[in-house]
Amino acid sequence: MPVNPQPFAAIVGAENVVGAPSELRTYECDGLTGTRVTPALVVLPATTREVSRCVKLARDLGMPIVARGAGTGLSGGAVPSAGCLVVGLSRMKAILEIDVANERVRVQPGVVNLDVSRALAPLGYYYAPDPSSQSVCSIGGNVAENAGGAHCLKYGFTVNHALGATLVLADGSVTEIGGPVLDCLGYDLMAAVVGSEGMLGIVTEVWLRVLRLPEKTRTIFATFATTGQAGDAVSAIVARGIVPAAVEMMDGLAIEAIVSATGVDWPLDAGAALLIDVDGIAAEVEETAHETIALMTACGAIEVRSPHDDEQRALMWKGRKGAFAAMGRISPNYYVQDGVIPRKEIAAVLREIAELASTSGLRVANVFHAGDGNLHPLVLYDARVAGEEELAERVGGEILRICIDHGGSITGEHGVGLDKAVYMSELFTDDDLETMNMLRCAFDPERALNPGKVFPTPRLCGDRPGPFALTSFERDGVAGRG
Repeated sequence: MPVNPQPFAAIVGAENVVGAPSELRTYECDGLTGTRVTPALVVLPATTREVSRCVKLARDLGMPIVARGAGTGLSGGAVPSAGCLVVGLSRMKAILEIDVANERVRVQPGVVNLDVSRALAPLGYYYAPDPSSQSVCSIGGNVAENAGGAHCLKYGFTVNHALGATLVLADGSVTEIGGPVLDCLGYDLMAAVVGSEGMLGIVTEVWLRVLRLPEKTRTIFATFATTGQAGDAVSAIVARGIVPAAVEMMDGLAIEAIVSATGVDWPLDAGAALLIDVDGIAAEVEETAHETIALMTACGAIEVRSPHDDEQRALMWKGRKGAFAAMGRISPNYYVQDGVIPRKEIAAVLREIAELASTSGLRVANVFHAGDGNLHPLVLYDARVAGEEELAERVGGEILRICIDHGGSITGEHGVGLDKAVYMSELFTDDDLETMNMLRCAFDPERALNPGKVFPTPRLCGDRPGPFALTSFERDGVAGRG
């Protein structure tokens, strides 16, 4: 049913309401392009007050609400629900306060991740979480998905750096949680909100912890004949008590794509490569880098390089950061998965993924945060071939099951969203899911915020079914549960 845009235009301005069918298509999906739903209306507020008023109006009209950041998510977390209001936060992109003395910044959710570090660099500081999409993804989305990145092995994920937030709740009320200190009194509600995928409230301001730039950083690149050897090297480094800032692994297929796309001079005959950053005090960095190189050599490294200037370092990291996009050079389409395993299981899991790829007939490239076991397998396929897209999705699902079987999880940083909701019941018990839902319902009893995500079936708040519990995804693809 069409929604009258005029009441929303009175709040945010007519130019900040999207209602034309052709324009609404822009908001049908996020980075998970296989699922598309057209929202009823999109609003682009600029302030917390405007977000609050839009949410209140949507609730009065009985509309579900989906918050959207930059739209770079890869799990379908920002896919609209039928008849929903999308609250786009892209206009809320101000860095509101920089408090270097206390190592804090206050930002709006539409601020691009990398822009925080760019603003802080002249002051000698930076923001540590660095997703591969950090040049385009926004802080609000990072908070929603608990985004990580290459350098989170040493410094932690978004949850370790998001200290407080202004939150618009499902009824349009505004509350403050946490604050610009490391440890607030009372319950740690920020820990619940970070990673909640927009189901507890809409974040309109965030206090972030920032860090002083390290005195020195050494980047080390090493190639190996097999992923097993590279995995053994990672385990040896961590077992020695070394905590690099980043440990990234790429297999031979990923190297092929990266070289084709970026022109880095990485050897195409390598079975795997590690890209490692060691940072800190200069003297410590040199000693740690020397020991890291020795351990990799002992584990069978074929070649070890260590660029000593920023230009060479930037080129190497450009290769890694551009790995997902580089897949377009070797495949017309790809499906990205995101799972976590214990570090010691890397070699075994990669062997099972290789066997799965061979059995399915689809190639799988592996690019991942080896230091914390966060896998990003990319299943390559051709959507022009009948059935290949569905096969790629099934292969991705089997990879998640492999992760679970090896003591891991179905997501490390991309979230559950629509894409992986069906696998939640394979990782958690009914009691687990009901407990999670109780927390959700404490914030949003009617489940009006981002309905149909994360939970594998409609889960009730008390005995009320709620108007927004069931989505077409749940009706069509997920077995029901009482």
